[in-house]
Amino acid sequence: MKIIIMAGGGGSRLFPLSRRSYPKQFLRLEDDISLLAHTVKRFMSFIPAEDIIVITNQKYLYHVKNELSECHAEDAHVLLEPVARNTAPAIALSAEFCRSALGCDEEEILLVAAADHVIRPLDKFQQCVKAAEQAAETGKVVTLGIPAKQPETGYGYIEAGKVCGNARLVTSFKEKPDLATAEKYVEAGNYYWNSGMFAFSLKTITQELTAYQPEIAQQMARGYDYMLANFNKLPEISIDYAVAERSRNVCMVELLCYWNDIGSWDAMYDILPKDGDGNAVKGDVLALECKDSLIMGRDRLIAGIGLDDLLLVETDDVIVVAKKGESQKVKDVVEKLKAMHRKEAVEHTTIYHAWGTSSIIGQGKGYCMKKVRVMPGKKLSLQMHYHRTEHWVILRGTAEVIRDGERMFIHEEESVFIPQTVKHQLSNPGRIPLELIEIQNGAYISEDDIVRLSN
Repeated sequence: MKIIIMAGGGGSRLFPLSRRSYPKQFLRLEDDISLLAHTVKRFMSFIPAEDIIVITNQKYLYHVKNELSECHAEDAHVLLEPVARNTAPAIALSAEFCRSALGCDEEEILLVAAADHVIRPLDKFQQCVKAAEQAAETGKVVTLGIPAKQPETGYGYIEAGKVCGNARLVTSFKEKPDLATAEKYVEAGNYYWNSGMFAFSLKTITQELTAYQPEIAQQMARGYDYMLANFNKLPEISIDYAVAERSRNVCMVELLCYWNDIGSWDAMYDILPKDGDGNAVKGDVLALECKDSLIMGRDRLIAGIGLDDLLLVETDDVIVVAKKGESQKVKDVVEKLKAMHRKEAVEHTTIYHAWGTSSIIGQGKGYCMKKVRVMPGKKLSLQMHYHRTEHWVILRGTAEVIRDGERMFIHEEESVFIPQTVKHQLSNPGRIPLELIEIQNGAYISEDDIVRLSN
């Protein structure tokens, strides 16, 4: 069995932590492990990393590689979508990769999962995956459904029919309903939340796409390289619309374990541990006479007094405060910020690079301070700046610096100054991450004042 993990989404429902440049799958919410890394480790509990395919896009490549390294899954395959075309083309590309590049036969089972869901416990999840694999071996398209225990308007629904082996035939898929309709679904007893997970054989998904999406199937027939080169010509359509809602060959396996797609801050509150007053807190938080609230901070102390049923999330550059039950409207805030051309709507203060990360820790007129982390053996490009100077203060590790042709080594608690227009390069020759503070000064401070002279 091959696992296809969809990690290309750039959703903003968990703004301000999640943004286009740093989406939800890379967040560390419950602990110090990202949602993507948790997903990879979940599957690595019963399959090797080389049987995992992570499909994402170019701007998230270094995020993904960093997370795979963190969970010791460097042997997993990373596919890059040339452009965003929704889940059906992405799944088709991944399936053709399995056939063309990995040499999978037509009976190979593929399981598609999102990169950013919380699922537990592990043993029950493994049982459900095994049941889905067995159902897929019969030639079915298998979806995993979660019993709808309460009305939810944020999920799509699956209407389940008669029992078929260890699964149930799917009668229909339903769009996200209003509250009254969701209540009727729960009362009926045969409706399930749509988890977005699917299993099928390589042969089955090819047949289904041939029947319902011939344009995609025709590209698959010409091989992986052709698909990659012509990906932008494919229709933008989800696997639900493309196949699941049209096929009469779909069955459902119940996902009989805890599942949460963390689609809002209200959902985030649900998964976090609570104190005796029902508060979920993370970071440096003092909650005085607060009840049933979510308070998440980073570096600053947050003192809450008399807060009830409140959601408060703080990042380096944004604070969001909302009543519980209103967090679905966060996406409306993001849309307004985009309309105002506010960089906070899409940019995060931490940026991932091929060599490590850089995080803005302070900025103002004429200056910008960043914390820079360079991984062992990595280096930045040889470059220069017309409008700014740079001052590097080493916090941890050893830096190898080339400045105007001179090579030098800078150690912890030492610093080096880079004048304007001077060619320079920074690298980490050591075995531990190099961490430093970079102070930029000048009349014009922007990323487009980097003149790259070599990689």
